[in-house]
Amino acid sequence: MKIALPTAVLALTAACALPADAQAPDARPLAAVKVADAPVSAFLDQCEGKEEWNDPAPPFHIYGNTYGVGTCGLNSLLVIDPEGLVLVDVGTQEAAKLVAENIRRLGFQLSDVKWIVSSHEHWDHVGGVAEMQQLTGARVAALASAKDAFESGHHNPIDPQGDAEFPKIRVDRVLNDGDTVKLGANVLTVHATPAHSPGSSSWTWQSCEGTACKTIAYADSATTISADDYRFTDHPDYVANVWRGLDAIAALPCDILITPHPSASAMRERLASGKMEDKATCRSYAPDARARFAKRLESEKNKPE
Repeated sequence: MKIALPTAVLALTAACALPADAQAPDARPLAAVKVADAPVSAFLDQCEGKEEWNDPAPPFHIYGNTYGVGTCGLNSLLVIDPEGLVLVDVGTQEAAKLVAENIRRLGFQLSDVKWIVSSHEHWDHVGGVAEMQQLTGARVAALASAKDAFESGHHNPIDPQGDAEFPKIRVDRVLNDGDTVKLGANVLTVHATPAHSPGSSSWTWQSCEGTACKTIAYADSATTISADDYRFTDHPDYVANVWRGLDAIAALPCDILITPHPSASAMRERLASGKMEDKATCRSYAPDARARFAKRLESEKNKPE
């Protein structure tokens, strides 16, 4: 069943659909460009000086049918189509109600959310998924490498960041690298990028304004954090996966880069400048992470085992 879009969105639907003869081969018409008043300035003003994961933030428009609905310190994205909404990341358990309120502020009902997908299986990004699933009735899709963590409510035992608990999540669809989640005209592609965690997932999709279509790359965290006594060099298989994950992030199609932690990709600075599309940011994200990881491995050589 199609969702009841706000009047403003219905008025824009026809204007923003691409005529068939104007589409690029891989472009697709995106139905909603603006849902409700969600200015970037309101987000920047409310979040000035605030970085905490549960600091409330208003929703804001990113590009085309893609909106930010998270907190000041954590991103949560809403991808809109008349057939329903896809929610990308929720944040902490405490943030779930804040995200839900932002969805309502954009003019939607929570039942309009049909799919929930996530970046990785850490409590600060999936802690609110179970509650959001209950609030919306949405289905959850996750990589096979993240499924056990989602369903157990624990970080993966091989995760160097150690164990942490979060509410258990029902996984309705198990994904493999390169699979897609489709809803109406929206096609979100999952990319296995196991750098930050074993089940790390990056997502790409197109958003359009008129005939101008941009690829949104929601690239997962690329930091390699661990417990104090963990040595990556003692786990060569894990190290190989980190390099593979960073290579996969570097290969993502990317016009507009967004990351789970806004500060990791200078999102606020780009929003303030009005230049979210930044090829330099897309290109530098993975190489910068590779340099940091190489430095970490080098530092372990000088520490006693």
